[in-house]
Amino acid sequence: MPLTDSAAQALVPAPGSCSSLTSSALAAGAGTSVGEETPAAALTSEPEPQAAPVARPPGAVLTCEQILGLLPHRYPFALVDRVIAYEPGKSAEAIKNVTFNEPQFQGHFPGRPLMPGVLIVEAMAQVGGLIVTQMPDLPKGLFVFAGIDGVRFRRPVVPGDQLRIRCELISIKRKRFGKIRAQATVEGELVCSGELMFSLVD
Repeated sequence: MPLTDSAAQALVPAPGSCSSLTSSALAAGAGTSVGEETPAAALTSEPEPQAAPVARPPGAVLTCEQILGLLPHRYPFALVDRVIAYEPGKSAEAIKNVTFNEPQFQGHFPGRPLMPGVLIVEAMAQVGGLIVTQMPDLPKGLFVFAGIDGVRFRRPVVPGDQLRIRCELISIKRKRFGKIRAQATVEGELVCSGELMFSLVD
């Protein structure tokens, strides 16, 4: 028996009605007989995929992103790329990759780029800062240079070198002054060594 116009219109779902289910919900309800209720779980949207955790480079104890959360330095004075060994309150070992596109090489020196000694010392100080600033019994604040003793430079550092910096805490006085022993090497060869002092600035 042919449908009348009014009966045919009654079979067309109204816009926004529950008949316009997603394909996933329809698939979940397949096999349900007429009169049975579709499980509520089938009508819910699929859970959003969780973001994958950031992969930590092999051998890294602290990544550059984590270091930025611990030290106040920013480009172009963020000189620690990765921490590969770390004992809070005692010692730290880190890597600084020296690349030709760093701004100091535009003028130091044209035609013969050499990493300035002051930046090598600054990189060692930043590794030392990771030790001092993360000691839980010290007041929060900014630690700055208070002195440098016995610093010696053994060989030049050029683009392409990888500085390996190791620092050890020597002493803390009155929770405001710290001293560390630091050294930097390239491929096992000593580049720079000395003792660095820090002072807490209120």
